[in-house]
Amino acid sequence: MNIVVLAGGLSTERDVSLVSGNKICKALRENGHNAMMLDVFLGYGKEGEDLSGIFDKVNELSMEESGIPTDAPDIKTVKSMRQDKTDCFFGPNVINLCRMADIVFMGLHGSNGEDGRVQAAFDLFGIKYTGTDYLSSAIAMDKQMTKEFFERAGVPTPKGVVAIKGVQNETYEEAGVPVPLIVKPCCGGSSIGTTIVRDPKEYDAALKDAFQYEDKAVVEQFIKGREFSCGVIEGKALPVIEIAPKVGFYDYKNKYAAGSAVETCPAEIPDEISEKMKEYSEMAYACLGYKTYARMDFLLSENGEIYCLEANTLPGMTPTSLLPQEAAVIGMNFNQLCEKIIEISLAKYK
Repeated sequence: MNIVVLAGGLSTERDVSLVSGNKICKALRENGHNAMMLDVFLGYGKEGEDLSGIFDKVNELSMEESGIPTDAPDIKTVKSMRQDKTDCFFGPNVINLCRMADIVFMGLHGSNGEDGRVQAAFDLFGIKYTGTDYLSSAIAMDKQMTKEFFERAGVPTPKGVVAIKGVQNETYEEAGVPVPLIVKPCCGGSSIGTTIVRDPKEYDAALKDAFQYEDKAVVEQFIKGREFSCGVIEGKALPVIEIAPKVGFYDYKNKYAAGSAVETCPAEIPDEISEKMKEYSEMAYACLGYKTYARMDFLLSENGEIYCLEANTLPGMTPTSLLPQEAAVIGMNFNQLCEKIIEISLAKYK
């Protein structure tokens, strides 16, 4: 098949996306597909150039191998790299190339990738893509809305409120969540802008940090415990994986710097807890209206209570990502996982 692997973009998870896209593209080429990696914002070539036969020569296009920097990307610098200097999110030839492909493998992470807007645009253009649809993506991207869906479906989640810049819950007293608490951007990812507040005096600074990325933040109770994740493919949960950061919590650096966390799959927990997490993962998948695949993040408190933190519509596919590790436990290697995602995604259109 002719496949575009769409990555990059303008989210705080841009660098993660580029590494995911690179690994996916390599695997698809090894699987025999004509796959090309495309930065959704920077695009390819100049608008209007002849693209005929491009998928016959994609293997000639180089892919730069790179790791994930320890700091979030500078989006202003990325914008300055755009040759046509327009503010259109889709770079030169992106839509044309995606329409020419048999399917687009979504390697995007964060805003304008996991929030449903690209998926909605692709629906209008008649472009097939991997992953869930625009509506479930939009719901899951909003952490506070996700909490509300979880609560209605009986999926346990930490109590919290939303803080809106200049509108509500901008003071510790107004928020009403006792310390220790967590402040994080409402629609962000990779733990960027996330702060643990242990003293009320730290609340203002934590909120200011979160508001650097968007005007809405989630303020929720801090749950001390062990961190887990559970992928779901076609509504069926994969083995649970435990993530144990060597220092601090599972923040941006610990997520993507090799050796910063110990990841164990299957997680070494009692069977009844593992099965319950898998059950909650499938419930979360269903209540959010997911299609194809996703990944849920959990905390297990010191007294054995399970909390589902959030849902990921386009889980990372980097060398240290969790979903590929979970799939490997059931005998599905990375290349097979990529092929499975394409197979079940194409089934949406039948």
